[in-house]
Amino acid sequence: MKAILFKFSFFVLILLFSLKPETQEFQGRAVYYSKSTMELGSWGARMSEAQKKQVYARLKNRLEKTYTLNFNKEASVFKEEDKLDAMSGATDSWGKNFARGEQYKNVKENQLVQSQEFYGKRFLVKDELQKINWVMGSETKQIGKYMCFKATAVVPTEELTWFDFSWGDLRQNEQTESEGETSEPAVDLTQIIAWYTPQIPVSHGPAEYWGLPGLILEVSAGNTTMLCSEIALNPQEKIVIEAPDKGKEITKKDYRVTIISKMQEMRDNRGRRRSR
Repeated sequence: MKAILFKFSFFVLILLFSLKPETQEFQGRAVYYSKSTMELGSWGARMSEAQKKQVYARLKNRLEKTYTLNFNKEASVFKEEDKLDAMSGATDSWGKNFARGEQYKNVKENQLVQSQEFYGKRFLVKDELQKINWVMGSETKQIGKYMCFKATAVVPTEELTWFDFSWGDLRQNEQTESEGETSEPAVDLTQIIAWYTPQIPVSHGPAEYWGLPGLILEVSAGNTTMLCSEIALNPQEKIVIEAPDKGKEITKKDYRVTIISKMQEMRDNRGRRRSR
């Protein structure tokens, strides 16, 4: 009888251990609203306020954007939400050629994987995360229900905008090549101001920003500010956090060289068509 009771007790213990609930993986979702100011330069000085408002209305989708950051303790995926163009009612397909694609960051493995598309050709940019030497201060402010601390840093501008191009970049590149490599080119720097909350103890943040002892809820760099407007921690629906895997593998540096070359080719082809 004792042997039977012992076997029954042993069986119950095994059953209880097998039914022990798994610890839920810490996950979260943060929504960010991004707003950039217009830099019209000397051209803007000749415009009336009405003309400036008209330009802003046309460029609103590129100046105001919404992003989602899905994250766990080790990795995150940052993605822009599609919006209809305010003027045409269509998605901004032209602007997407120079926009940040779906971005995967793994802070444990120091890994960046970013999907980029340029005029129908897909690239898969793989590189290390941009190192940011944060200076953490004692200044605080409340963002929603979270207490945030201020941190600042200075980073080469190109490291924050390596996916973004303009015809001015092409002209600058050609000027540098014509002058030769007799001297080191000046490095443009961008100051970053970030606000992070230790109440969410992950080293993630929107865009290229990461590496603080808490989720970054607000960050300002150059003419752009990103502000977190919504947070959901451990939602009932499991969040899938995976790196994009489609496209030609390339580094950030080689991607920039490739796109500059493509832009030069497009400009030259356009020039040949006009000369006919």
